[in-house]
Amino acid sequence: MKRVIGVAGDVIDIKEDGTVYVNGTALDEPYVNELAYGESRVFVMGDHRATSVDSRSSVVGCIAEEYVVGRVILRVWPLKEIGTVH
Repeated sequence: MKRVIGVAGDVIDIKEDGTVYVNGTALDEPYVNELAYGESRVFVMGDHRATSVDSRSSVVGCIAEEYVVGRVILRVWPLKEIGTVH
């Protein structure tokens, strides 16, 4: 059995010391014997949401940061929106 820590719309952040924050507030967890950071994971979604197999799928789920190999910095299509991506 696991606890529900957050729901849709919540921001979950686990600090390096293992403290869990939900929407900027540290959880009061007197039932936890030891804190742990765990693995750093990211939630990814494709641009074509109707057909993309991404973190919303249990087949993919959240991915380890080590698999993030780049960052988009320039858009070339559509041509009228060519430029840097923020």
